[in-house]
Amino acid sequence: IELCMSESEQSLKGTSQIKILPAEDIEGMRVVSTLAREVLDIAALMVKPGMTTEEIDHTVHLACTARNCYPSPLNYYNFPKSCCTSVNEVICHGIPDRRRLVDGDILNVDITVYHNGFHGDLNETFFVGEADEGAKKLVQTTFECLMQAIDSVKPGIRYRELGNIIQKHAQANGFSVVRSYCGHGIHKLFHTAPNVPHYAKNKAVGVMKPGHVFTIEPMICEGGWQDETWPDGWTAVTRDGKRSAQFEHTLLVTETGCDILTRRLDDNGRPHFLNQI
Repeated sequence: IELCMSESEQSLKGTSQIKILPAEDIEGMRVVSTLAREVLDIAALMVKPGMTTEEIDHTVHLACTARNCYPSPLNYYNFPKSCCTSVNEVICHGIPDRRRLVDGDILNVDITVYHNGFHGDLNETFFVGEADEGAKKLVQTTFECLMQAIDSVKPGIRYRELGNIIQKHAQANGFSVVRSYCGHGIHKLFHTAPNVPHYAKNKAVGVMKPGHVFTIEPMICEGGWQDETWPDGWTAVTRDGKRSAQFEHTLLVTETGCDILTRRLDDNGRPHFLNQI
């Protein structure tokens, strides 16, 4: 099989130079991030027992094309679908399939869309039907980890500091933080500098400056943080089989703090899971 690589990303591999986006690129990121949010909100409406993640993926694909967007994951390094759907012990990069969602599952849907030369990226974890108390605590804590990290984003903050904030809150609630997958810079490239680890005492390079755009996307686990990858080459799962949850936003560093480019514009900006509790 020929590997579909991103030549533009490969050409910058190993560089830690973080791009400061000019005004027109920032506008492009605002537009694409809003479109990505719309697509995720459509996917959210489909999360219920009996639905398959393949059906959700099909709807996501149609929602992308209806907005003149390309689903960034599709054929990215041979990923076969238009979004990632990660159920229960799947940490991230789950491939949509024909398994029916059952009452009590937790499901993360990760959306990235490409529009007019820019990528917008976000994800949320949803409850399928009735969630147990353990799932509620895991998902709530994961969202809080993301939001506490976002609250610290402003010029002059080191990227490595975000992991300290996230791990402190996760550990205080009895959870662990995945180490193999990070947030990332995003704009004309899907993944680029900076690298944004979510665990404490990390060695991330860089200091936030106005015009930086990147994701924070902590993956928080009920048990250990160790992961393994299925033979499909994509699906990352907890080694101990316990559940993992994730939330992600695309952020723009401003002069005074940051803008959450992928925030919800309706319903007071609440993530969907709060409406499910």
